[in-house]
Amino acid sequence: MDSASKDGFHLKLWRGERMCLIGMDVDAPEPDFVGFAIEVLHPGGTEFAPLRNRLAFSYPEGSKINGDVQFPSTEAPFQKFRWVHFPYDPIDGLYSYRVTKMHMPADGSLVAGTQLVANINLNPITHPGFLDIGFTRAFASSQAYRDKFGNRDDILPATNAAGLDFAPPFDPASPSDDNPYTWLGFEAAAIVQSLVDEAVADTTLTVDFFAYDLNLGWLVDRLEKLGPRLRAVIDDSPKDHNQPAGAEGKASARLSTSTGGQVVRMHFNGLQHNKVIIVRRNGVAQRVLLGSTNFSYRGFYIQANNALLFSDPAIAGLFGDYFDAAFHQPETFSGSDMARKWYAFTTPDKPVVQIALSPHADKEIGLSPVGAAIDQATSSVFFSIAFLNQTKSGSVRTAIDRLAKRPVFSYGVVDKASAEPKPGAEAKPSRLDVYKPDGTIGVVDFGYLAKNAPPPFGAEWQGRKGINLHNKFVVTDFGLPTAKVFTGSSNLSPSGEGGNGDHLVMIQDPIVATAYAIEAVRLFDHLHFRSKMKDAKVKPKGAKAGEATPLTLAKPTALSGKPAWFERYYRADSQYLRDRLLFGH
Repeated sequence: MDSASKDGFHLKLWRGERMCLIGMDVDAPEPDFVGFAIEVLHPGGTEFAPLRNRLAFSYPEGSKINGDVQFPSTEAPFQKFRWVHFPYDPIDGLYSYRVTKMHMPADGSLVAGTQLVANINLNPITHPGFLDIGFTRAFASSQAYRDKFGNRDDILPATNAAGLDFAPPFDPASPSDDNPYTWLGFEAAAIVQSLVDEAVADTTLTVDFFAYDLNLGWLVDRLEKLGPRLRAVIDDSPKDHNQPAGAEGKASARLSTSTGGQVVRMHFNGLQHNKVIIVRRNGVAQRVLLGSTNFSYRGFYIQANNALLFSDPAIAGLFGDYFDAAFHQPETFSGSDMARKWYAFTTPDKPVVQIALSPHADKEIGLSPVGAAIDQATSSVFFSIAFLNQTKSGSVRTAIDRLAKRPVFSYGVVDKASAEPKPGAEAKPSRLDVYKPDGTIGVVDFGYLAKNAPPPFGAEWQGRKGINLHNKFVVTDFGLPTAKVFTGSSNLSPSGEGGNGDHLVMIQDPIVATAYAIEAVRLFDHLHFRSKMKDAKVKPKGAKAGEATPLTLAKPTALSGKPAWFERYYRADSQYLRDRLLFGH
C-alpha cells in the first residue's frame, strides 16, 4: 500500500490480485469539483496513460452512443471516490498512479487541480512460498468482454454433461492474449493448470483429487497422464452427478481406467462438494489447492470464484488425511474427531490459518465463528455468498440480517435462485441480490443487459443459463490488523455443514483480507451497475420506442441546477460516507 496527501486531498492504493483499488478523498470539495482523472504508468512504461470512462458530460450530436467509444478520464473524470483498476493484461512489477482533482468553472471548461502520485507493486503471489490466491475474472457478461471478444457465445458446451465431448474454439490450456479462456479463467485457472502440469512432469509427485462438478476436457486429459499416481474422489449425488452418461460419470470411467481403479464415487451425507487438489512427494503432502472453483466450464470461465494454493506441508497434510478418510470410510466422517473442531496453523511471519472440515454432526461448528466475526466487526464487512438466499437459518444468515441495521460499512452480493427447473431442463438465467450502499437491496437480472443497455453502454452476453456468482467468502474489518477472511467450498449454510463434504478456511491477515475485499468491491460495482442500468432505462420525451436517455456525468450545481454528484458522500452516518472514508485513508 502507498498513500499521498496534499491540501485536503488524499490518495491511497490497495493491492488486489492483479488489480489495484484506488481510494480518494477530499476533505472539503469545492462547488465546481467534478471528479478525478486517473492515469497509470505501467511497469516498464515511460508515460502515464489515462484510465478511460464510458460516461461523458455530453456526446457528439447525431453520434451512435453504444459504448464503443471510451473517454480519457482527463476529459471525463470518474465521479466516484474509489476505482478498481483491473488491467486487461496485467504485468508484474511497480505501477504508478497519478490522480488529479478536476474542476468545471462557470464557462463549462475542464480545469485540472491538485495532483497526487503513489506507487504499488502488483506482483501476482500473495505470500511467496506460502499462499497464492487466484480469482476468476467472472466478466463474460460485461462491457469488457463485449469490447475484447465481441460477446462471442460459443465458448461453452451446450450442456454441462457435454463438456468432455466439447471442442472449444480455443485451447483453454494454451494462454494467449486473444484467448477468451485465458482472460476469463484468469489467475484461478492458471494456478490449477500450473499445479497439475507440475505434477504430470515430476514423476516423484502423486495427486489426490476431490471433485464436485467435473467437465473440463483439458483437465481430465492431464489427470489421465498421471496414471496410477492419481487417486480421485468424485461426487455421485443423486441430484446432479450419478448418471453414467453425465460428465462426472464419463470422467470417472476414464480416470478409473488410467489409474487402475483408484477412483471413488461418493457424496458423504449429501454432496461431495470439495474442489481440492493435494500434491504429495514420496507420499508426504506438500501443497494443496482449495476454494470455491468447480472444475467445470462455468466454474472457470463464467462464475465468480476463488482458489487458494497453500505451499505448506502441515495444511496440505490435513487435507491429505481428509482425502484418505473420504477415500476409505466416508460414511463415518461426520462422527470422527476430524469433523469436531477447527485446526489452527501458525507459521512465523505468515498469516494465521484455521480450517474446519465437514460434514459436522454439530452444524454450527463451522458457522458460529463466521457469524461471530460479522457481529464483532467494528469497521467493515464484505461478503460474496452464493445461495445465501436459500439459507433461512444459521449463524451466518442471521448475522448478515443484523448487519444492515448496524453502523458498519458493508457490501455484499448473493445469488438469487430462480425457480427450480424441471428434471432434465437447464436452470433459468441467474439473478442476484445486491446489498446497496444505501442499505436497500437491488435485484440484478443477467438477462436484462443482453437485450437492453442504456447508452452509452452496449448490450452484453448473459453467459447462458445458470448462476454467475459462486464465491463463498466473508471479509471482516478490512484495513485493520485484525482483518479476517472466511472462504472455501462451504455454502455457509446449516444444511451444507451437516451434510456436505466441504472445507471452510479462516485467514487472519490484512494482505489477504485486502485482496478479498477488493474482489468484493469489484463484483459489487459490476453488479450494482446492472441494477442502476435497469433503473435508468427511461424513455425520454419524443424518443422512439425502446430508446433511453443517455447517461452522462454530472456538472456542477451552478451549471446544472441539480445537487452536486458528491453530496451523498458527505451525509452523516451514511454508507456513502463510510465508503469514502474507508478506502481513501
